[in-house]
Formats: sequence, structure tokens, C-alpha cells
Amino acid sequence: MAIFLDKDSKVIVQGMTGATGMKHTKLMLADGTNIVGGVNPRKAGTSVDFDGTEIPVFGTVAEAMEKTGANVSVLFVPPAFAKAAVVEAIDAEIPLAVVITEGIAVHDSAAFYAYAVSQGNKTRIIGPNCPGLITPGQSNAGIIPGDITKPGRIGLVSKSGTLTYQMMYELRDIGFSSAVGIGGDPVIGTTHIDALAAFEADPDTDLIVMIGEIGGDAEERAAAFIKDNVKKPVVGYVAGFTAPEGKTMGHAGAIVSGSSGTAAAKKEALEAAGVKVGKTPTETAKLAREILAG
Repeated sequence: MAIFLDKDSKVIVQGMTGATGMKHTKLMLADGTNIVGGVNPRKAGTSVDFDGTEIPVFGTVAEAMEKTGANVSVLFVPPAFAKAAVVEAIDAEIPLAVVITEGIAVHDSAAFYAYAVSQGNKTRIIGPNCPGLITPGQSNAGIIPGDITKPGRIGLVSKSGTLTYQMMYELRDIGFSSAVGIGGDPVIGTTHIDALAAFEADPDTDLIVMIGEIGGDAEERAAAFIKDNVKKPVVGYVAGFTAPEGKTMGHAGAIVSGSSGTAAAKKEALEAAGVKVGKTPTETAKLAREILAG
């Protein structure tokens, strides 16, 4: 079992023929991802050879879905064109769109997320500005390194890309059912709560690791959801304990105002919901080990 992505997922790559798209398509294929096509209207009808695997290029997402049965799109589209690419994926009603692109204007992200909602939420959006998601041993949709962990019983949801990788590596001997990087922008599609609900329902996930960071109130809302809806053990980490107040740190969403959005406030909310919170990623991994060891 897995959440959102498994061995049967048929993946297309919007922006596959660009330098970044080519690089990561090759890596995703090496991880066993079933990539069935790329999308580039200017190169429709051609194909790209990835070490002996010919991947066809289609003019539109709708055409790619019709010809291949694709149900996942990974987007490596430059920020200026990303909104149009996501809207195209939504119009085609592809079930999952993974938006890797960094630097998309918040106005554009808000617009395509609102559009997905207005169309009945037929397309789940992960991202933008995220590493994507991986179900180790089955499929990898995005830029998460596929060789740093193995299949296992931990579910991971994270705002931070690099901390996703670190946590997967710290717990590599136990392994993961799925790991989802939701992105750190102010407006994102899939939230901590969406992933927590999916992991709670997944019979092959025994423990959930949730990584948040300063800014906004997503972690506080997730804490309230955990308290009411999650029976499985949850271990948390909040990046930014040493961040100065009022200063934007890294991600566009990571700004603290007053006590709202601080790492300490988020830690307090999570602990009140029964979540064990580590002060460092290594301490968080240790907490996960202790719970799984019983």
C-alpha cells in the first residue's frame, strides 16, 4: 500500500524536454517509475531516448492521458508558464499533478488552486515548490533521491525538501510506505492534514513523521486534526527554532509575526495533541525509533 502514488501509477512529465525535466525523468525512470510520456506542444510527435527507453512526447495533457492512460503528471515548467500548465492538467482531469517548480507567483498558485476547487477537486495538486513524493520500491514522482531509503512502515509528510531527504536517510533502516513533500509556499495544494488523513487510512503505515517549519498556522491546524482524527502515533519536527522574529527565512511562507508561527508555538500545539516533537531531525528520528520499538 501507499498514498497517492504506487507501482501502477502511469506518469507523464510536463516540461520533460527541458534540461531539468530531462535530468529528473532519467532519475525517476531509474527508480522504477512508470513514465509513459512527456508533454511539450512544440515537440509533439517526437520521442526522447532515455538510455534505451523511448518516451513519446504529446502536445497536450489530454492527448497524453488518452493515448497512455496516464494518471499522474509531474511538472517541470518554468514559473512564468506554470499556471497555464497546471490549469491544462486540471482541465484534463488528471487525478494527480505534482508541481515541482519553485518561484511561482503566489497569485498564480492561488489561481490554479482555486480553479481546481471550482472544477470539483478532480485533480489533487502537490506543491508547488516541492520535491514531490515517493513510494520507495514502487514509484517516484519528483526530485526526491530514490536511493536514500527503502520500503517500510513509516509515512512522512514534510514542508521542507532537504529535511524530507534527511529524515528518510536517518530512518533508512526502517523504511517508508510513502514520503510526501508538500512544499513551503504560502499557498499549496495538498496539506499536512490531507497527507495525515491518507496515512491514517493506509493499513501499511504504522507511524507518521510530520515535518513543519516556522510561519503560518498549518502545523497548528494539523495538530487540531491529529487530536480529533489520528489514532496512529505521530512524531513531529518544526524547522526554525533559532529563527529571528519578523524575518523571512528561506521559504516564502516562513515568516513569523509575534508568537504566531514560531517553532515553539507549533511544538506546543503538536505536543498538546499527543505528538512527540524533536528539537532536531536526529532527535525526531530517535523518537520514531523508540515508538516503533514499543
